[in-house]
Amino acid sequence: MKIVIINYGAGNIQSIMFAIERLGFKAVLSNDPEEIKSAEKVIFPGVGEASSAMTKLRESGLDSLIPELKQPVLGICLGMQLMCNKTEEGNTEGLGIFDVDVLKFSNKVKAPQMGWNQIYDLKSDLFKDISENEFMYLVHSFYAPNCEESIATTNYDVEYASALQKDNFYGTQFHPEKSGDVGEKILGNFLKI
Repeated sequence: MKIVIINYGAGNIQSIMFAIERLGFKAVLSNDPEEIKSAEKVIFPGVGEASSAMTKLRESGLDSLIPELKQPVLGICLGMQLMCNKTEEGNTEGLGIFDVDVLKFSNKVKAPQMGWNQIYDLKSDLFKDISENEFMYLVHSFYAPNCEESIATTNYDVEYASALQKDNFYGTQFHPEKSGDVGEKILGNFLKI
């Protein structure tokens, strides 16, 4: 199976590569549009700040390529947020795949939310054989509110979408590659979709 991790300079790519290897697969890092289009599965990671990440995507033309992909695509953390309409982080326009705007946590809670939190209301093959209220690892100051495309929920200050799905596009706010065996099982489920 050809798995491509989009390499646009905003991602914790090594931990994702290692997690995929532990699942018995190999992934290729690429920002080449033809290689990305030819992949069977695409992973769109993201760590860092939204506006600079979007600038990198625009400079490479990946901002127009990603929404056109037909194979399963998994956005992780900032990758998921960039797949939304826009984000309050840097007042940044996103890719418009998920019809929701990303908001900043209120001052009532410590941001970033950092550490382990539960996911529930699981809907999607992404969570096949995953129990409700499993703990996932999260690091983020911005969140996607629950919406029609929510396939998992987490509570921190408010209930929000910790995973989204629309057609062939999936997104997780949590880091499956850093969430132990359960996270790797979710990653494995994505590779089977």
